[in-house]
Amino acid sequence: MNVNRIKSFLLLKSGDQDSRGGFTLVEILLVVAILGILAGVAVVGLKGRTQKANIAATRTSIQAVQTAVDVYETDNGVYPAAMQALLTKGSENNWNGPYIRDARMPKDAWGTEFQYTLRDGNYELRSAGPDVQMGTADDITN
Repeated sequence: MNVNRIKSFLLLKSGDQDSRGGFTLVEILLVVAILGILAGVAVVGLKGRTQKANIAATRTSIQAVQTAVDVYETDNGVYPAAMQALLTKGSENNWNGPYIRDARMPKDAWGTEFQYTLRDGNYELRSAGPDVQMGTADDITN
C-alpha cells in the first residue's frame, strides 16, 4: 500500500478541513438575539424599581434631616428658622452642631435641596420628587 494513500484515507476518516467544530454564523446570531431579548425584558422590569428606590432613599434622607431638626430643637428650645442653622452657629447659646453629617446641605435622590418651612411652631420638609418641581403631586414630605 502506498503511504500517500494511507495518509489521505486517515485524513478522510479522522475529519478533513471542511468539518471543523465550531458555531455557524446563524447560531451566533440566534444567541445574540436571545441575549438581546433577555436584556430588554430585564431593563423594563428594573425601570420602575429605580424610581421606587429613589423615593425610598429620599424618604430616608427626610427622616435624617428631621432627626437633626429635632436635636437642634432639643438643644435650643426652638426649631431652626432655616436649615442653614443646622450647619452653622448663629446667635444660639446651646448650639452643638453641625447637626448634619459632613456639614453640607442635604439633597434628595434627584439632586434637589430639601425645602424647609417653619409654621406655627412646627416645620415641614419637602422634596420636589421625581419631576424636580416643587408644589406638584409627586412631592415627598415628612
